[in-house]
Amino acid sequence: MNSLDVERLRSHFDFPRTGRVVTNNAATTQPPRELAELYRGLLPWYENVHRGQSAASRYTTELFELAHDTIAGWLNAPGRRSIVTCRNTTEAINAVMYSLLTEFRDGDNVVTTMLEHNSNFVPWYAMCREILPRFGRRVEYRLARFDPVTGQLDLAHLASLVDERTKLICCTGASNFLGTKPDLAAVRRIALGSGYPQPNGERRSLTLVDGAQWVPTTAVDVQALGVDYLAFSFHKMMAPFGVGVLCAREDILRTTLPFLYGGDMVAEGGVTAERVTWNDLPWKYAAGTPNILGVIVSAQALRLFVDLVAPGPEQYFGTGRSLPRAAIERAMDVAGRHTRELTERALHGVREIGDLDLYGPSSAADRAPLIAFTVRGRDAAEIAEELDARGIESRAGCHCATLAHRALGLDPPASCRLSFAVYNTAGEVDRATAALRSIVSRRFSPVAPGR
Repeated sequence: MNSLDVERLRSHFDFPRTGRVVTNNAATTQPPRELAELYRGLLPWYENVHRGQSAASRYTTELFELAHDTIAGWLNAPGRRSIVTCRNTTEAINAVMYSLLTEFRDGDNVVTTMLEHNSNFVPWYAMCREILPRFGRRVEYRLARFDPVTGQLDLAHLASLVDERTKLICCTGASNFLGTKPDLAAVRRIALGSGYPQPNGERRSLTLVDGAQWVPTTAVDVQALGVDYLAFSFHKMMAPFGVGVLCAREDILRTTLPFLYGGDMVAEGGVTAERVTWNDLPWKYAAGTPNILGVIVSAQALRLFVDLVAPGPEQYFGTGRSLPRAAIERAMDVAGRHTRELTERALHGVREIGDLDLYGPSSAADRAPLIAFTVRGRDAAEIAEELDARGIESRAGCHCATLAHRALGLDPPASCRLSFAVYNTAGEVDRATAALRSIVSRRFSPVAPGR
């Protein structure tokens, strides 16, 4: 069983030299410097993909397509035809909504949950309340509740909302507020039993998983899970901003409509005044010039993650060799054990602080590596600002999980959150909890006369 050499890992990042305690990783993680250097290394062959006969274009296209293979392998997807790259998780979920838009029939419904990030609720709200009504179609969204004490999704309530008119069930893989990791296999079983008649003849609901907080902390196997759609972003996986992924079943991508229309998503020469033919998968969903270098670097970030977290005899970063499933699972196991230990340490530290309310599952084993809390009588943003003054980077607000905050009766709908990544240390967790203890125990000073 491998153990993580955190100091060795941290030597590959620039942020430790600044003294930053980076504990806002659920929002975004830090990139190793090798990825910035890789960007620069690609510049001599900078060229567009699928649009030229030059050696530079062929080389860049090869790297770009290889990146899709790497991402597919990371998720144990059947192949690159299941991998659509986009800007972020939000765009990936919107791509699902727009690709299914014309398939929703009058009287259908979509079920999502009160645990969701706004990006996995607002598109369905907009579809049901703003878009489809303009076409005379009535489609309902339904919201499954969660247990306010444990933070766990109420699967019985979810099941009661699903019927033969439920086209799609949307569920987070891990809440970015409560940390809750719903039982996705159970959600899938509920979807399989709905009886909804899909266009391909199947009688079941489709499933969409928002994996923004889940994929960075779990060895995901989409074939074993049987998920229809999975969305996530690389900027939460130690890669730079600007690349998201929609992993979907190939047969669904083949038959549904694209999200964006234009160049490259059209078959070569496949445009006449009377008919347009779509490109092969996954390029059917890749209109326009994509974030080419970003996709290449993001896929290499996965290879670098394996090399840094669970180094073995083979080096994968900077190569095109296949990433063995065993190496991926080993690296994710090492990272998962480390971040669970940090989260458990943080939970223990904050439970000792009076006037502090902690939200979500009681055990680190049941949550993503984050903790969210409020301090009675104190504004969450004020707490975050005081933590920052002590060098601790947190986040205050609704974390785009507004429904869950409101379900807990938080007014305003806000909390403070600390979230951990593989490069955090036990000392940083102790420093954060000590700072929080000092802030909470501090009494308000009287206002001086004349001030």
